[in-house]
Order: sequence, then C-alpha cells, then structure tokens
Amino acid sequence: MDARLNLYGNPGAAKFFKYINSAGKAISDSKLPGATQELVKIRASQINGCGFCTDMHTKDATHAGETSTRLNLVAAWREAKVFTDAERAALELTEQGTRIADAAGGVPDDAWANAAKHFDEDQLAALVCLIALINAYNRVNVLVQQPAGDYQPGQFG
Repeated sequence: MDARLNLYGNPGAAKFFKYINSAGKAISDSKLPGATQELVKIRASQINGCGFCTDMHTKDATHAGETSTRLNLVAAWREAKVFTDAERAALELTEQGTRIADAAGGVPDDAWANAAKHFDEDQLAALVCLIALINAYNRVNVLVQQPAGDYQPGQFG
C-alpha cells in the first residue's frame, strides 16, 4: 500500500510538518508525564483509525519501557486496572476532545474537572495541546492513507 501523497517529499507538507513538529517539541518538553503523553497519542489514534500513529506511538511507548499489558488495554482503559487515576482522567479527556463532533455540548465539565484534579495548569495546557496536535497528525495520515507497520522508534529524530 502506498500513501496517496508523499508527505515527506512535498515541500509544502515539509514546511507544515516543520512547524507542527515544533509544537510537539513544546509538549514533549512539558511537565506532562511521558507515559501519559504516549497513552493519549495512542488512544486518539485508535479512535481516529490512524494506523500509522498507532504503530508509531505503541512502538515509542514500548521503547520507553511501557508494558505490553498496558498498551494492549488502552482501548479498554475503563475496565482495566493498570492505569493510574491521572492517566484515566487524561484518557477520558482525550476521548472527549477527540470525539467533539459526537457531543452536542462539547467536552463535558465533569471530564474537565476530573483532569483538573490530577494535573496542574501547565500540565493541563500541555494535555489540551497534545490532544489537538495528535488529532491533527491523525487527520493528515488518515487523509493520505499513510501505511502503518514500518515505523522504527526514533525514526523522526
């Protein structure tokens, strides 16, 4: 399977990714725990059906020491006992923020309040920005049908 568009060879796409990757660096350098960041990226990617990002972030999480049990249970996090309360709050906010179109009222106050119990203002800002960012990456990759399975941890720097 080939992508509909070569994002890595197109000058306009390269310029876009230069800027969006800078935004990602600001988030990865934040106080939001790295494990939480990867769980958020995986869950949004699963919801959006982005195989490329799901492949990337499960491999990056494994490379960083995440367990296969936790990775295998991300999609069923509500029933899983392997996530902290803070991670569960982040996953809930991720789902609500990713499925905005499914809820007429947007993100419910209780999902926000739960996240605010576990994360300070800087971490919440990073979490919100991360949810928006991974959704942008997912949409680009789904639009061009970016193939999944070949990613190697650290491939993009």
